Amino acid sequence: MDPRRATVSRKTKETEVGLTLVLDGGGRAEVSTGIGFLDHMLELFAHHGRFDLAVRATGDLRVDGHHTVEDIGLALGQALREALGEKRGINRFGSCLLPMDEALALVAIDLSGRPYLVHNLELGGTRIGDFDGDLAAHFFRSLVTQAALTLHIRLLSGDDPHHIVEAAFKGTARALAQACERHGRDDAVPSTKGTL
Repeated sequence: MDPRRATVSRKTKETEVGLTLVLDGGGRAEVSTGIGFLDHMLELFAHHGRFDLAVRATGDLRVDGHHTVEDIGLALGQALREALGEKRGINRFGSCLLPMDEALALVAIDLSGRPYLVHNLELGGTRIGDFDGDLAAHFFRSLVTQAALTLHIRLLSGDDPHHIVEAAFKGTARALAQACERHGRDDAVPSTKGTL
């Protein structure tokens, strides 16, 4: 089968992002965003989803990380949409209940073609190293917008912001890998409409 991959370049007055995603990879990551905690999250996203992910980003970090986080999320969503193509022969749905110490996240994904995010990641005013906690939800919103997928992230427990965000990223990676997996029964688009 052809490898499912995409390369995306995104350049604005605020950021420049180059990103390559291989869905059927081995979990390898080469990430440099200028935001250490985001690098860590993207590396574990690749590892736990078994995706190969390369990201090089520069942005106006002297202002804050908002534009960089947003544009990386948009680029990753676009790459995911392009790598999936017509979405033939995939599971379409995926879910994961992911513990990270005291944090527990429930994540469910539908590669529906309809962008929608539901979450309860309430981390405004929280700093995790060099990362504003409220940017976690913003990253997922950007990803959902370009990937055209439905994503639910429900935090069931958690006190440590690092663990909360890590559970969300790992859970999303695991659920996404399940949804993208080829089931091998046929090459149909998994929708009664015939398109996603």
